[in-house]
Amino acid sequence: MKTITGKWNYPTTVFFGPGTIQKLPEACKKLGMKHPLLITDEGLKDNAITKNALAVNEKAGLKTGLFAAVKGNPTGRNIDDGIKAYKDGKHDGIIAFGGGSGIDAAKAIALMIGQDRPLWDFVEEGDNFLRVKESDMAPVVAVPTTSGTGSEVGRASVITNEATHEKKIIFHPKMQPAIVISDPELTTDLPAHITAATGIDAYVHCFEAFCAPGYHPMADGIAMEGMRLVAEYLPRAYKDGKDIEARANMLAAASMGAAAFQKGLGAVHALAHPLGAVYDKHHGLLNAILLPYVMVRNRDAIAEKMELLSRVLNLQGKGFDAVLKWTLEFRKVLGIPATLAEIGVPADRAADIGVMALADPSSGGNPIALTAADYADIFRHALKGDLGSNKKVA
Repeated sequence: MKTITGKWNYPTTVFFGPGTIQKLPEACKKLGMKHPLLITDEGLKDNAITKNALAVNEKAGLKTGLFAAVKGNPTGRNIDDGIKAYKDGKHDGIIAFGGGSGIDAAKAIALMIGQDRPLWDFVEEGDNFLRVKESDMAPVVAVPTTSGTGSEVGRASVITNEATHEKKIIFHPKMQPAIVISDPELTTDLPAHITAATGIDAYVHCFEAFCAPGYHPMADGIAMEGMRLVAEYLPRAYKDGKDIEARANMLAAASMGAAAFQKGLGAVHALAHPLGAVYDKHHGLLNAILLPYVMVRNRDAIAEKMELLSRVLNLQGKGFDAVLKWTLEFRKVLGIPATLAEIGVPADRAADIGVMALADPSSGGNPIALTAADYADIFRHALKGDLGSNKKVA
């Protein structure tokens, strides 16, 4: 008999829908903020949606600071700089604004405001999270502006340790933002290629959670509906960024992916994390490229689940082959490159990447146990566009 026990933990209060950015002052005030700090990434510093969010708070009498020195792959230095900005400005709460990079950095800064240990002491290993002084953490309102990571409902941040060129997962249950403002109007100007990469990131979160071992029917149900939403609405959002229905459903799917992957992730993320840290590539794009190569390696372990997924996605064929064929065609429609080589990833460190992938916490959720050599082999296949058995990606 399959295991039917588990421990489940699910998300937070979400204000969802077009125009909900107007609820930002209300959300801040509910958490006791009088002088919040809006934290985002460098690319959004002067963007109209950022200026509008600041203006909404200003109009409501909430003087709000801005910290935007966050890289696309946020670093420990970004976190240190954000802590200094928070303390120097005498702020009393944080607005985590942006895509995964801005929100992850903001959550890590909120965690670190009152700690007397270095950031890396809270890496997701063993009981490290018990070291956190919970009472000294800053309150957080999250405002996603992309539909990918789902970090707005997550309990962790992925931060790059520049000294070791490793992405580390910083975790604490209370890193989950207390309130989320999910306004699809903030995502309508997202460029098509970013829409595609972040959208498939949401799909991969759902896919890996669905395939992860363990008993969690809530996560599985959310993951399947998340994948169905991405399959239906991502091509629409990619084709027409102003399609508000598509943007709304993609925003929901992103949060669903993060809710689902509390069950676990897998080899796609285990490889994407070191590749992002070493080569500074977009996380969602890496996931999108790696997915079919990992699917092939996991084939025997996920075949039964692919029978169900092929029905959920209403594919013409059934089972693994149908899902793999659809995945390759879906990526092509969205302009996703077929190989890592096409985005400038070199082949010189395959063995190192394999070791780093095995050490990544996501590897523990893969449906089958992989070795460092296995990860290096998948990496080489993804560089060449070889799915295995001499089958090339079309």
